[in-house]
Amino acid sequence: MSAEEDLAPFIVTAELPADLAKWATNLRTAHFPPERNYLKAHVTLFHALPYFCADEIRAGLAAEAAAEAPVEAELVGLMSLGGGTALKLVSQPMLDLRDRLADRFHGLLTSQDTHRPRLHVTIQNKVSSKEAKALQAELEPQIMPQKFRFAGLGMHIYRGGPWEHVRNYSFRGRGGAFRG
Repeated sequence: MSAEEDLAPFIVTAELPADLAKWATNLRTAHFPPERNYLKAHVTLFHALPYFCADEIRAGLAAEAAAEAPVEAELVGLMSLGGGTALKLVSQPMLDLRDRLADRFHGLLTSQDTHRPRLHVTIQNKVSSKEAKALQAELEPQIMPQKFRFAGLGMHIYRGGPWEHVRNYSFRGRGGAFRG
């Protein structure tokens, strides 16, 4: 492992249920430029937490997963990314959980990670606006709103392309637990 890899940041994701993850990954495989498609479908909560906070990140994710039941969410349609297309997700409980983690990691967040994300699954990126609009027009009638529950949180290391999976933290609480 090089010195540069030792400094690789962590990415935190909200884990989709298996059936939705498989369907979204199939869409991504079909429509994402293949030379840049290193990843399965995912929902990014934090893009770059510092490498030196690994223990703190693990502790935060474990605490949230222990306290939370699977988190309610809804796929509501498509989202334009300008040069891409995403599945638009809505989940106030996941955003609240993410806010708690952001408070815990205060002072460690990049500028990008200080802002609340728009929850989504990217299925196409880095294409022309024309290509993105064409895909959105094609998929719009096929994307049906559906409720689901996030299964947990994921921790990954960013390696410049593919991510190195570290661990999943499955939600196993009953919800509403004390988070002292």
